Amino acid sequence: MTLRRIIARVTQHEDLNFLLTNRVPRQFLTRFTGWFSKIENPLISRGSIALWKLFSDLDLSEAKETRFKSMHACFTRQLKDGVRPVDMREQVLTSPCDAIVGACGSIDGIKVIQAKGFPYTLTDLLHDEELVDCYRDGSYVTLRLTSSMYHRFHAPFDCNVKQVTYISGDTWNVNPIALKRVEKLFCKNERAVIKTTLANTSHVLTLVPVAAILVASIRLHWLDVLFHIKYRGPNVIPCTAHFSKGQEMGWFQHGSTIIVFAPKGFSLCEGIEQDKCIKMGEALMWVS
Repeated sequence: MTLRRIIARVTQHEDLNFLLTNRVPRQFLTRFTGWFSKIENPLISRGSIALWKLFSDLDLSEAKETRFKSMHACFTRQLKDGVRPVDMREQVLTSPCDAIVGACGSIDGIKVIQAKGFPYTLTDLLHDEELVDCYRDGSYVTLRLTSSMYHRFHAPFDCNVKQVTYISGDTWNVNPIALKRVEKLFCKNERAVIKTTLANTSHVLTLVPVAAILVASIRLHWLDVLFHIKYRGPNVIPCTAHFSKGQEMGWFQHGSTIIVFAPKGFSLCEGIEQDKCIKMGEALMWVS
């Protein structure tokens, strides 16, 4: 049996996976990884990326660059032009990122599903009663980025960003194993609530990037600040930024989750269901 298969068998053991990725000093490991990943040394960079490939299905064939000065540069890599075509149909909201679809569907009042048997409320996640009312009985999609995926996220529609709310929190792993064990996990972790208005409409769409262990850093292009576990405010940031559909909005330092919320009148596109792999730019929701 190869080393990679042995590692895969170990990490697929749910209790052991949860122990190794959560019952550890999460914030210390996250700060250390943030520091280590930015070391610009060829030996460290190549060695780290080789080890990363051993533990994952990392594929750099679509990357714009072939050499990386640090592991951080590999994490936040850009893609070659044209490898993520964007669905430009007017009634389509596209996926903001490459991801695996998690829980999704209709919002039950203000209750959203994290995993089977583990609900949370919009109030606990968003900390904004106006947004809670906006998405009552609306629709949502949870998009999970694995560590080896493309980590940049893009506008799902022509939109205007009016406000970002940063909510400090923990750094639990957000993989399915943890989601089945930690109640209200997304509401515990560090996250940013990005409130947008779809261009030429009154529809409010909200993206919630949620950080996780080894991540806990979110970069938004229109704000001159890096959100991370040492960030201390301000928490509510008014802003004015316009994005065209498919335009890059920011990135994670590693891999994590983006939850997309839409009000009543939106519906999931055909084929959007749990465990489906989706690429940035592919159809995610229909606008009625």
